[in-house]
Amino acid sequence: MAWTTFLFVLFSTLLTASALYFHIGETEKKCFIEEIPDETMVVGNYKVEIFDKNINDFVPTVYGLGMLVEIRDPDDKIVLSRTYAAEGRFTFTSHSAGEHIICLNSNSTAWLYAGQLRVHLDISVGEHAVDYQQVQAKDKLSELQLRIRQLLDQVEQITKEQNYQRYREERFRQTSESTNQRVLWWSIAQTLILLLTGFWQMQHLKSFFQAKKLV
Repeated sequence: MAWTTFLFVLFSTLLTASALYFHIGETEKKCFIEEIPDETMVVGNYKVEIFDKNINDFVPTVYGLGMLVEIRDPDDKIVLSRTYAAEGRFTFTSHSAGEHIICLNSNSTAWLYAGQLRVHLDISVGEHAVDYQQVQAKDKLSELQLRIRQLLDQVEQITKEQNYQRYREERFRQTSESTNQRVLWWSIAQTLILLLTGFWQMQHLKSFFQAKKLV
């Protein structure tokens, strides 16, 4: 039991989640890049507030204003494109590893208050995007079974992360080798250009001296 608890605490330090807030204008779009392994669930929770000049502060947004959420995978294919309410959550599962672009913008320009929007965004990736309280209630798991389930999910997520890092390392190695080859061929091309230029200059000077009867 103590060993299980230790592993649970250890793997809990490897959770991947990000919470932030940002401001946008009427037609402005904000995009974020999230590096995600393949076959990984992502959950985003957001809440929109609008600036009220009367009280000089942000307040819950008006009825009818929502957010358009668009997500693209590393191949620039649309994974999700949907308009949500002013507060809610979006969920998707990655099918390819790499940088996913998450964009949000308002679906309306007719605001009751003229001002900025403040959007609170919380993105959870992997096993910590799972609601384990709901899983425990649905599958009727004990506390120990639930912790073991969490550990298994975390180990699976760590394996995906390691595979993704190996994939990135392979891509970086290929890029480095390609860059080295280009630098080598460019150096050879520069050398040839210098040799040809020197040979042409020598021939030109020789013709010049012969025309002037200096040699």
